[in-house]
Amino acid sequence: MKLTGREKSELFFEGVVTVILLLLLNLSIVVLINSAIAHNPGLQSGIFQIKRSIKIGPTNYQLWSYENLFIALMVIADGFVLYWRLIRRYKQMQLRHIISELHYIAAGHFDHRINFNLTGDTQRVVESVNALVDSAIHSMDEEREIERSKDALITNVSHDIRTPLTSIIGYLGLIENHQYQSEADLIKYTHIAYTKATQMKSLVEDLFEYTKVRQTETPLNISRLNLTAMLEQLAASFELEANKKQLTISVETGPAPIYLEADAEKLGRVFNNLITNAFKYGDGAKKVILQAEQRGPEVVIHVTNDGKRIPADSLGLLFERFYRVEESRSKATGGSGLGLAIAQSIVTHHGGYIYAQSDDELTSFVMHLPVKHDQPLTKTKQKITN
Repeated sequence: MKLTGREKSELFFEGVVTVILLLLLNLSIVVLINSAIAHNPGLQSGIFQIKRSIKIGPTNYQLWSYENLFIALMVIADGFVLYWRLIRRYKQMQLRHIISELHYIAAGHFDHRINFNLTGDTQRVVESVNALVDSAIHSMDEEREIERSKDALITNVSHDIRTPLTSIIGYLGLIENHQYQSEADLIKYTHIAYTKATQMKSLVEDLFEYTKVRQTETPLNISRLNLTAMLEQLAASFELEANKKQLTISVETGPAPIYLEADAEKLGRVFNNLITNAFKYGDGAKKVILQAEQRGPEVVIHVTNDGKRIPADSLGLLFERFYRVEESRSKATGGSGLGLAIAQSIVTHHGGYIYAQSDDELTSFVMHLPVKHDQPLTKTKQKITN
């Protein structure tokens, strides 16, 4: 920390004043002692006897003048006092600079930091202040991001609800005003309104599920479940739909059953979302494979299809709510854009993590789940294939 010219003058003046006061104090003490000795013959005699009895060094040097010793001791004491006063004033100046920097930051200059290289507790104070400012800025950024996220959520929900709602009102208006030519038109209009209402219901249910699983305080119904059996049941339940789409769905696990502690209902929701996504968006796919293996304290699960490759710039965005790989927000595929966000929240709540891999041959959604629910995993580097 550099001192200003005024502060240097202030420090110099402090030193000069301190030296003068100490000299006056020393002189006063010497005068008082001499006066006391001069008016007290007994004290003079005692001091004389002390001088004769004190011998210093190998030459038996006798100290006949106490004033020299007293002055030497006073000079040493004065040096300590002067040092203490100057250090005390210097630290006051440091504190004044720190307060000034704090006022500057509080005035709105949040990108500014206190760049002082001090020592001892003062440096720890500076580091603590900088850390506090960083923490406050981080909290403010998070709050702004949450606000932007809420605004985006409202915008996306409004868009996705308004579109089918407009169609529902339009077709019901045609029916209400008897603007149809035949019973077939009436049935057609009713069917379209019903389909759009179903889309709205699906969106609202997904939105409710998303907000529910995002609440980390929501308890999980943890039980020990047979993951191998669960995947086989899922494959069987999706077999009819797979046949309709001319797909095969299969399960690949080891010979021994795989067990883990999890909420079976919520984990089933994750698999349903991933398998449904594979059916909807795996263009050109011929197979969907559910793979699972245990690796020490974790279970690694792949939901893989051999459909169209996901663009590399979309892999990291797949789990953002309302994100769709297709550019438009068309509901042709029937998706709400919340399925993968829900899956990620459930997996995270279980103490695991999920990511996507995609190349020209296979596209996989990979989950890492802990075998023991009370032993959450540390997220490792994701192997995303471009």
